[in-house]
Amino acid sequence: MTTTRAGDAITDPTQMSGLELLRAMNSLPHDQIPNIGRLLGMTVLELEEGRVAIAVETRPDFANPLGTVHGGICATLLDSVMGTAVHTTLGPGLGYSTLELKVNFIRTVATDGQRLTATGTTVHVGRRTATAEGRVLDERGKLVAHGTTTCIIQPLG
Repeated sequence: MTTTRAGDAITDPTQMSGLELLRAMNSLPHDQIPNIGRLLGMTVLELEEGRVAIAVETRPDFANPLGTVHGGICATLLDSVMGTAVHTTLGPGLGYSTLELKVNFIRTVATDGQRLTATGTTVHVGRRTATAEGRVLDERGKLVAHGTTTCIIQPLG
């Protein structure tokens, strides 16, 4: 598989480190990479080795039956930042899958365009498994949700 950026070949993703691949993908226009980030309107704020931050604006489409943001939105944000934080530490030819995701929901969030910011950081990265933790804050800096993950590290392909 090759990915292009402004007409230039990036290279085979299996030959790039996780951080290199994520930075290359982040430099592409949103419409060129169909993924959950595009679907939810995620914006990458920080992409460093072992640390990732992503923001999203809430909207009515995110509502649960009670009219507040569905918990799955925060769970998806946490899964994204924690897993991506793990991915930034991996060498060429390696990928990951979430084995376990634990989320604690702290408070409700309105669907009126509030900015949620999720940050994920690695705790441990070994040869076969990795763990990470994450937090979701509202635009006032209040904790909305936090969680942990365990990921399995495996060869790509």
